[in-house]
Amino acid sequence: MEYRGKLFRALNPVYAREPFSGRGAKLYGGRFNPKGVKALYTATSVLTAIREANQAGDLQPTTIVSYNANIARVFDTRDPAALAPFDMTQAGLADDRWRDQMRTDGKSRTQIFAEALIADGYQGLLVRSFVRGANEGEPNLVLWKWGASDLELIDDEGRLESI
Repeated sequence: MEYRGKLFRALNPVYAREPFSGRGAKLYGGRFNPKGVKALYTATSVLTAIREANQAGDLQPTTIVSYNANIARVFDTRDPAALAPFDMTQAGLADDRWRDQMRTDGKSRTQIFAEALIADGYQGLLVRSFVRGANEGEPNLVLWKWGASDLELIDDEGRLESI
């Protein structure tokens, strides 16, 4: 599928000057990217982005950025038939043991799934947010490949330049 529209990220202010880097995900890994693979975890709603960035404990300082997106190759995980060839299910996507799997096996099932999608040429995947309070109708879009023609940072006033 293709995704065209707004995307949002809630960043640690340390990374605010680098809204395209994917460096944090590359260093630590995430549900849909193993360590060493950069990724941008974005959301289709501002509230979901804030919830995703502040899953543990109290709300921490957060910088919100938004993009105009035009992503050509997106895998839609909301389609169970599309998941089947990858031996993945909705329950597998939602499995909260991915961090444990990463520690014990080196990679989680969801990270291995993501690597298969990357190898098939997908730029990212559309997936529901599994954070508490998330609305199923406002999914996340996890990107592994992006460029200037795919994402345009919305910063008309140059606010990030002054940080």
